[in-house]
Amino acid sequence: MPEYQNIFTQVQVQGPPEWGMDNENNLGSERAGTPGFSSLIGWIGNAQLGPIYLGWFGIISLATGTLWLNIIGINMLAQVGWSIPEFIRQLFWLALEPPSPQYGLSMPPLNDGGWYMIASFFLLVSVMSWWLRTYLLAEAHGMGKHVAWAFLAAIWLFLVLGLFRPILMGSWSEMVPYGIFPHLDWTTAFSIRYGNLYYNPFHCLSIVFLYGSVLLFAMHGATILSVTRLGGDRELEQIVDRGTASERAALFWRWTMGFNATMEGIHRWAWWFAVLTPITGGIGILLTGTVVDNWYLWAVEKNFAPSYDGFYGYEFYANGGN
Repeated sequence: MPEYQNIFTQVQVQGPPEWGMDNENNLGSERAGTPGFSSLIGWIGNAQLGPIYLGWFGIISLATGTLWLNIIGINMLAQVGWSIPEFIRQLFWLALEPPSPQYGLSMPPLNDGGWYMIASFFLLVSVMSWWLRTYLLAEAHGMGKHVAWAFLAAIWLFLVLGLFRPILMGSWSEMVPYGIFPHLDWTTAFSIRYGNLYYNPFHCLSIVFLYGSVLLFAMHGATILSVTRLGGDRELEQIVDRGTASERAALFWRWTMGFNATMEGIHRWAWWFAVLTPITGGIGILLTGTVVDNWYLWAVEKNFAPSYDGFYGYEFYANGGN
């Protein structure tokens, strides 16, 4: 009997397209698309594409998200004189900038941040509609809301950057520009402006959870792949009726990591580590400029960082930038 092959082989497991089960909510009649398979995606995992269920909130999300993208694209195209070749050549440097500081929290003219505000409104509607769709679909299927809450953790950081912090700072100019390199430049300038974000303890926690979740997910994926030939990929069965795959995997974890990780428990570990990444990051951003004006000086006061007396730049920060 041939063994089941995993990701490191050329064998792809493929059967009839799966339409999914239906229930009393009658979601099946609203599914769109004919399911098919992709051999390319099959190199990574399950290769089936479709069908998809959108629902009203999915349609609203796609429509408003498309409007957001089109507003940004048209504004960028206008910046290069409606030249498609220049648009392609300069795409990484083009940006739709937030309003100037003098407008505060008022609505600015269209060409001085107004288009940015309209685009941001559509993006907010799109993201929140998609979140509501994930919540309602989980409820319709009798599932837990774990995906919706994880998505909301990412939305928290998104809202801190584009809504909560600008309101607390009293200016829409604190929002992040839309653009590839411009938003990276904003991140660098933000850190420099507030005395190096690396001294922000919540930024530190966010990085810990980021690296920790990457490590946990990678180790979990690797462990399960290593016992797929023993049925380890059927994790739900292994949770309620442990077999040799889960026994070997747990033994491996205990001997290499020093603590046990069950088939069910490892997902809670990884979920919390991943969710706490944007939650702690959002707290750190929200405190920046509203509570702490300079994270380096804060770290010096808390004996978290050396003072570097006499070092160029320290007196500048110590004197409030004068």
